[in-house]
Amino acid sequence: MAGPVRGSTARVGTFKKDVFFRIIRLLFHDYPVKLSLVLLCIIISALVGIAPATYIKTITAYIVEGLDSGWAVVLPKILKALTTMICLYVVGLACNGIQAQLMAHVTQGFLHNMRTRMFAGMQKLPIRYFDQNTRGDIMSHYTNDIDTLRQLVSQSVPNLVSSGITVIGLLCVMFYNSISLMFVVIAGLVVMTVVTKRIGGQSGKYFVKQQKSLGKTEGYIEEMMNGQKVVKVFCHEEAAEKAFDVLNEQLYEDGRNAHRFANIFGPIMMNIGNFLYVLTATVGGLIITSNGLLQNISLENLIRTGSFLAPLAIPVVTAYLGMCKQFTANVNQVSQQMNAVVMAIAGAERVFSLIDQQPEEDAGTVTLVNCRENNGELRECSEHSGIWAWKVPQADGSCKLVKLSGDVRLNEVDFAYVPEKQVLYDISLYAKPGQKVAFVGATGAGKTTITNLINRFYDIADGKVRYDGVNINNIRKADLRKSLGIVLQEVNLFTGTVMENIRYGKLDAADEECIRAAKLANAHDFIIRLPDGYQTMLTANGANLSQGQRQLLSIARAAVADPPVMILDEATSSIDTRTELLVQRGMDALMQGRTVFVIAHRLSTVQNSDAIMVLDHGHIIERGNHDDLIAQKGTYYQLYTGAFELE
Repeated sequence: MAGPVRGSTARVGTFKKDVFFRIIRLLFHDYPVKLSLVLLCIIISALVGIAPATYIKTITAYIVEGLDSGWAVVLPKILKALTTMICLYVVGLACNGIQAQLMAHVTQGFLHNMRTRMFAGMQKLPIRYFDQNTRGDIMSHYTNDIDTLRQLVSQSVPNLVSSGITVIGLLCVMFYNSISLMFVVIAGLVVMTVVTKRIGGQSGKYFVKQQKSLGKTEGYIEEMMNGQKVVKVFCHEEAAEKAFDVLNEQLYEDGRNAHRFANIFGPIMMNIGNFLYVLTATVGGLIITSNGLLQNISLENLIRTGSFLAPLAIPVVTAYLGMCKQFTANVNQVSQQMNAVVMAIAGAERVFSLIDQQPEEDAGTVTLVNCRENNGELRECSEHSGIWAWKVPQADGSCKLVKLSGDVRLNEVDFAYVPEKQVLYDISLYAKPGQKVAFVGATGAGKTTITNLINRFYDIADGKVRYDGVNINNIRKADLRKSLGIVLQEVNLFTGTVMENIRYGKLDAADEECIRAAKLANAHDFIIRLPDGYQTMLTANGANLSQGQRQLLSIARAAVADPPVMILDEATSSIDTRTELLVQRGMDALMQGRTVFVIAHRLSTVQNSDAIMVLDHGHIIERGNHDDLIAQKGTYYQLYTGAFELE
């Protein structure tokens, strides 16, 4: 079941191997060839980086030899060694260049694919998920969390692989040259590992907390931006600022702690490396000056002479010091990158939590098809006929066509958004084709919830909802919603032209159909007065239009879809009285021959309904047409006469 990502109880600050290796698997799945070439380039670059240490030893040995036997003998050897080093550096530089170019493509492509996976997955999520998660927190997945993946893929992983190969290669070379000095390096490595675990672990823990705090802060900012008018109307600026300060302070604390540990981590590791360098030089000097009392244990000497023990030569110590410096620098690099890896894994975990959310369940097998009617018999056809039917699979493998007429019935329906709080109780009602059914009641009575069950934004806990005699749980959700038109109280317009926003109700609608729908909703007159008419660009949810104009476009959008069933959820609540009269005429024309469910606080908009349901705390307490309910002199009568008002 979908739930808030922020509800995770997993321990923070830990290196989650499954998340990390999932990233690696996805990378190789998307870019197997390019990543293989990158890995090859990294290996070559790392090995090339190790080679100079060996050549330094060789060149130092030539210099010592030159002091004894003359420079004429060794100079060609030195030049040959230097030339070889230069060639290796050129190879390494070429590999680094190829790696950088490939990784730029892989990184941006991987982020592109991850955003695509997230967005595609998000389209399949149930409404419940968006009710439980703030928009700002969800947006943080696409921005901050994805950005941590960028750092991981483009920098951290290549650096870790390169440094890891370099460290292993250096250990092998150092072991080959001097096992005695190797013990010093191993001791330093143990100290570095302990420091990395203690300080790096603390830093990683706060980096994870920082990522979560950032999501909460952005969620609050998004909420305040959307509600800025309400904040100002109620002079809530100071309270909003105080609430923001709490979140911002938590983000500051988590960020400060994360970077405090990260900032002291580098200098400590660098000084451990310096100390190890000095200790290696000291131990090497003592072995050299011990006059044979201390011997160098060398694998190289074993291979050459058959004996482990040999005097320690100055070229070996010189090369060892360079390798030691390089070794500690790469260990430090690995340690520093671990913080970025931990933070990236925290971001990746949030990204995967969105991708892995359980999609909206849909086991429906009944589909909506175009049909032609011949002598009362329906036959499926491929072209747009204007006649729709439910294609219902039968037990014998055949399919039955049931004409879509708009007969909706609810039978003993119970529902709860959360198990412990029931919202609807034993709701039974019917709407015959062409009937207008209105829901009246206080806020929270369950009016919108009923319509949410009809279009299966939520599934019922008990009871049945039938559409033309077909259980809606058996109807594929996309087909069910295609047969419904909904006009919500909260209007959402999209960036694009007025024409494109109307066409959103039917993507293949011609311009003439959109204009006809706009005229039906009485939106045509104001549209043609816009700067570019139907081609006027709308941005920021139609901020350049009035609330009433936005609602008229929403009604036109539903009209162009031309569905047999309409749901009007406070569709005229944002329109002034004069405009409401115009819209009502258009709505009456739109509702002709359709089954219509109306939710309204203005009782004037529901008087002509065939049936009016009065709800109270999830129960239908009265039902009938306007005249019947007035005659009953119950709750509806009191509302109509103003004895009390809806809350």
